Amino acid sequence: MLKLNEAKLASLRKFDDVITEKYGEENSPERNEFDAKAKAWYYAELLKNERKKQNVTQKALAERIGKKREYISALEKGQTDMQLSTFLKIADALGLRFSLVLG
Repeated sequence: MLKLNEAKLASLRKFDDVITEKYGEENSPERNEFDAKAKAWYYAELLKNERKKQNVTQKALAERIGKKREYISALEKGQTDMQLSTFLKIADALGLRFSLVLG
């Protein structure tokens, strides 16, 4: 049974191969666009999860940063890009602190 599972695992495609096939080689325009969207989604998810953890509504968060609730909703759904300044405003409104690590 163990050898059968190992054979099944060995026959699976690698994640990197699937991403390359669907979105192009690393550093291609298509892949860079996919990577940027994936990162934007990830950071919006981090902020959304923290907002929910703190029991802050979209409306309350929007008021804290001077935006409309619909804007927060669109960010959290990945319907609009978030500028770094907006990310920092939201993070600050939620009491989050970040540090930049180089290297």
